This record gives sequence, C-alpha cells and structure tokens, in this order.
Amino acid sequence: MTDDSIASDGEVSLDQALRGTVQRTGALAAGVYLLSPDEPVLSLTALCGLPGRAVAPWWRVTLSAVGPLSEAVREDRLVWVGRQEDMARMYPNAAAGLPYQFALAFAPLHGVRRWGALVLVWSKSRPSSLTRRERGHILSSANRITRVLDQAPAPWSIPDRPRAVPLLLPGPDPAQAGLAAMDLLQRLPVGALSIDLQGRITYLNDAAARLLGRSADSLLGAQPWQAVPWLDDPVHEDHYRAAVFSREAVAYTALRPPDRWLDIRLYPDDSGISALISPSLHRQPADASPPPIPADLGASPEAVGRGRIHQLIHLAAALSQTVTVADVINMVADQILPAFGAQGMVISAADAGRLRIIGHRGYDPRAVAALDGLPLDTDVTPAGHVLQSGIPAFFADPAELARAHPRAPALSGKQAWAFLPLLVSERRVGCCVLTYDHPHPFSASDRAVMVSLAGLIAQAMDRALLYDAKHDLAHGLQQALLPVTLPLIPHLTVAARYLPAAHGIDIGGDFYDLIRLSDTAAAAVIGDVQGHNINAAALMGQVRTAVHATAGALPGEVLARTNRVLMDLETDLFVSCLYIHIDLAERRLHLASAGHLPPLLRNPAPAPHTQALEVEPGPLLGIRMCSEADYPVATVPLPAGSLLALYTDGLVETPDTDITDSITDLADRLTRNGDRPLDALAESLLHHAGLQHTRTDDIALLLLRSR
Repeated sequence: MTDDSIASDGEVSLDQALRGTVQRTGALAAGVYLLSPDEPVLSLTALCGLPGRAVAPWWRVTLSAVGPLSEAVREDRLVWVGRQEDMARMYPNAAAGLPYQFALAFAPLHGVRRWGALVLVWSKSRPSSLTRRERGHILSSANRITRVLDQAPAPWSIPDRPRAVPLLLPGPDPAQAGLAAMDLLQRLPVGALSIDLQGRITYLNDAAARLLGRSADSLLGAQPWQAVPWLDDPVHEDHYRAAVFSREAVAYTALRPPDRWLDIRLYPDDSGISALISPSLHRQPADASPPPIPADLGASPEAVGRGRIHQLIHLAAALSQTVTVADVINMVADQILPAFGAQGMVISAADAGRLRIIGHRGYDPRAVAALDGLPLDTDVTPAGHVLQSGIPAFFADPAELARAHPRAPALSGKQAWAFLPLLVSERRVGCCVLTYDHPHPFSASDRAVMVSLAGLIAQAMDRALLYDAKHDLAHGLQQALLPVTLPLIPHLTVAARYLPAAHGIDIGGDFYDLIRLSDTAAAAVIGDVQGHNINAAALMGQVRTAVHATAGALPGEVLARTNRVLMDLETDLFVSCLYIHIDLAERRLHLASAGHLPPLLRNPAPAPHTQALEVEPGPLLGIRMCSEADYPVATVPLPAGSLLALYTDGLVETPDTDITDSITDLADRLTRNGDRPLDALAESLLHHAGLQHTRTDDIALLLLRSR
C-alpha cells in the first residue's frame, strides 16, 4: 500500500489512533508492526511522524530476531530503551543498525489474537527513565490500537511498505502570515528551504534556487538529493535522517562542483525541517576533499554513504543471528533486497558439480525450474563461471548480459543482474544473484558493498548448511525412534504429534507410544529424556524398547523394570515417564508416573469439564540412588466419550508463568474444544503453544478418546 492509497474505515481509525498516541505521549513518531499470519515476521504497517524512507531497514523484522521489538511481542510485555547506550548494552546487534540518539518504547498489541506491537520514538532530550504515568499512557495507547485492530470491518492485510500517516499538527493561518513570511524570506541573502518530514521541498526562496543551481519549479515537491545532481549522494540524505531522528540542528559543508563550497544547516521540529544555505566562510582549494563526500558525484540514490554503512552494519548483525538455510534466505529476501533496491534474488548452492537452487524470491517458479540443477560449467547463465572463478559479474541491462550469455535474459525476464560468488576460505559455497525489473547501473561503491556483503552471506550460508545437515541427521534419528504409525484399537480414537524445539536448539528426547495389549486393553506412554542431543534421542529409543518389553504388567512394575534397565546402561541422563494401562472393558485407567506431568481427562457429561489426574509420582528413571524405586499406581474411571491428554513440558512451560497455571489453561482449552476431531484439536493446541512463547523445548502430545 502506498502513501497515496485510499484507506479503509479500519485504516482511518488506526490513523486516528496513531495521531492520538503521538499527541498523548509526546513522542516524535508512532508506528504499528503487524505479525504476519503466514510467517513469523513483523511488518511495519503504518507510521506517523517519521518518513517511511528513514526506517526502511526495519520495515520487516523476524519474530525470532534478538531485539526489543521481537522481545516485546514474544514475551507480551512493554520494552523500554531510554538511551542509545541502553540499546548497545541490551541489544548490541540491533544497536549496530541504529546509530541515532533517541528513546524507544515497544508495547505488544494482544487482543483477539496477537497482532504485533506499537513502537514509539522520542528524541534524546527526554529523560531516559520511564515514569509510571508515562508507562500507563503507552499501555493505554496500545490498548486503543488493539481495539481498533480487533474491531476492523475487514481482515487486516500486510502492505508491501508502511502507510505514511500525516501528523496534522495545527499551524498559523496562511491567509494572515503567508505573504509576510514570503516577503521576509525573499529579502534574506541566504538560501532558505522548508522540507517536510518526507524530505520533500515545500518552499524555497530565490537565493536557495540560485545556490542550488536549479529553478524553483523543478525543486518544489522534490527531494533535494533527487532533484539536484551534485546532492545525489547518500551523505546528504543521512544528514537529513539524523536531523529527523534527533530533532537537533545539523550543520555540514558541501561542495557544489566545480569549486564552490556551501554551508548547510538543518533545523528540525515536529512538522518538518528548515534549511539555510550560504556560501562557506572557510575557503578551500577546489581540489580539496570534502570530508564526508565521495568523489563519485554521479552515484545513484542507493549508492553507499554513511547511511548505507549503518544499514549494512544492521544487515551484518542480522545475518549473524541466522541459524538455518531458511533463515539466511529470508534475511536476504526481506532486508538485503530492499537495501539495494532489487526486486528478485536466487541463491544456489554447489552440490555434486551442479548449482542447486535453495532459495528464491521474485521469480516465476517455471524460471526457477529451468535454472535449477545446471552444471557448474554451464554457459546458460554466468552463475557457474562466477562461482568457479570467484569473480562477481554485474550486468546493467539485458543487452550487456546477452553479449556474454545470449540465452540468459529470456530465462527470467529480468532487466539487470548482480552475480555474487559465495566463498568461504576459497571454498565454493554457492552463488547469490540479485535482480532488477528495470535496467540498473551499478556504481563502483555499489559493487564494492555487494561483494563485501556476499562474503557475510557466504559465511552465514556455510554455517547454516552445516547446521541443517546436522539437524536433519539428528531429527532423522529421532523420528526413526518414534512410532511410525499407532495401532488401531477398537473403541479408541487416537492422535499424536511431535514438534521439535525452535531453531537454534538441538534435538531432544521427548517420546510417546501406544501399545496394543488386546482388543479391550492398551498402554499409553509418554516421556521426556533430559537434554537436547544425540545421546538423549538414543536413550529415548532404549526407554521405548524397555517399556515395550514389559508392557502388560502392572504400571508400577513396568516403570520399575525400565528404571533397572537404565541402571544397567549407566547413563547420566534422567527420564520422566507416564505409563497408563487403559482397560476399555472395565472402563478404567491404571496410572503410574516417574516424575512426569499429570495427564488431563475431559469428561463430556453431564457438562464438559477437564481435570488433572492425580497420581503420586515416583522418582525419575535413571537416578542411581533409586535402583529399587517404587512407583505407586492410581486407578480412575474412564467414562464413555471421555478424552485423555498426555503431553510433555514443552506444551505448557511459559517464561515467567507458573506451570500449574499453564496446565489449568490447557485444561480449559480441552473443556472448550474437546468435541473437535482429534487431529484438529492437536493442531490447535500446538498452534496455541507456539503463540504463547518462543519454544525452547520439544513437544510430544498424545490424545485418546474413548468411543
């Protein structure tokens, strides 16, 4: 959605809420990030008080990222960062991409669902601490915006870029003051410009037009760095961005070719920037190097300046947080593509002499299929040659690419390409291709930064490929040890789920099983081996085998024998386990627990209700001091149509929440939703657990319904 889009009723209400938030809290700006329903990504949807261009590097933030925004949403709490020093101390990676002095607040928006977060920005002049009253204003503003999101007449969609919400601050009557102000400015010997928060010139006097070397008509409504060729360098835009963020005056000197030096001063406030331009009093030789100005004055607006450097530091910090190949692909697509103004990308990995496409964005699937699996020595595209030689290649238009590779332009329909080899210590990892929908010249600084960034992508990708290979091997072992299918038992409906922990955590030893004992009896088992590694997964398989070997005996005897097996294995790991003998003929459950969480039983009559089944727990399996441990058995009735839920702690453990409260919440959900089909119910429970917190443990879930 662009700035000029017509907003819906819901968006109008959101705009009003954002304006009210800025005025109520005294913030410079307020923005709303919405959590995508399809992927764990927060997208900036609406922004009031700051130009969207100024925050372009942070339009999209992954929910798993280490930073205050993601933390506020994941942990459902207000996060306050009062100074840039606090940002550097608490979130060093995020601080690398935010070099400005300001205060920030991040408040979660949690209503009928977890919407995202409200972000507020203040200048550095405000106190670094937050009073109780100010905290109340922030949270009440977040509640108002949450109600707007909950009550919107149509579903919310995530725009490609944030919608700019004008602040609409009151100003003087132009009929009374306009003519006098214009006369005043025209009499000044220095250039005077008025620039809005979007960077557009809204007024300038004749002296400013003369000093900039352009007519007033060509400057009005344009951004200076786009309308004036010699200002076409990001250093000028970065000075503007610094003024917008800090709300403090910025002064610097710029060279107007060939030999004229100008002093430029920016005076910002909440409505825009006043700029004064005057000939510099400090005469310098024409060939002197202006400190922040590169010699290449013809660079594109996306060329490298201090603002790009800050952005690249931010990108490098974000790449350092990636773990899996999918993380790297999403990082390149969501943040690096916008940084270079590209519209598409393809990342290939070298695999057995071929280029296998492992990620892409902005490409037709048919084009991807045609490019996937090409040999490294292919002449269809430059990718293989670039990877083998280690030398990047840049093509500004189709004609330039066609001269070297005639068939390549027609494969994708793109108009400009940057082929970047991904190398780590002379090892060929793959190739990253950034593409453009229109011809695009690559300046020397563009090429230098892309090549440097390719090295960072290569290191992240190399690390991610190794991680994924290890992770796939470990989970393959774990899945091989879990039951492939569960037995069919008359009068018993079953659903089971296993969900590995969030990325960055190794595999665990959670397990479940259902053992058919007869047509009217079965054994249900669930357990959790201590630790997250290959040893835990291997021990899990041994525990399952031991339980199978003794299944059918009394539940306490099954656990006692399994415990003795673990003693013989001399393992240092402990295991929690719950064993339930299900007697469908007598409609009874016989339970024994080795320190495991209590199962939940939902009784549908007379009114649905769910209770935790109390069973006196015995010691964990594998504790050497308890080789002759006793495991008490509890017996409870199994009413017709009742639902039994067995689970591991990953389903109910939430940071800063008592586990008893979490189990009660799970019981309430079973009471409300227990009549749903078991597969749908299992998916619902896993989805709810994922929304509550970032999982650091595996989840095993076994649902059984007596028919």
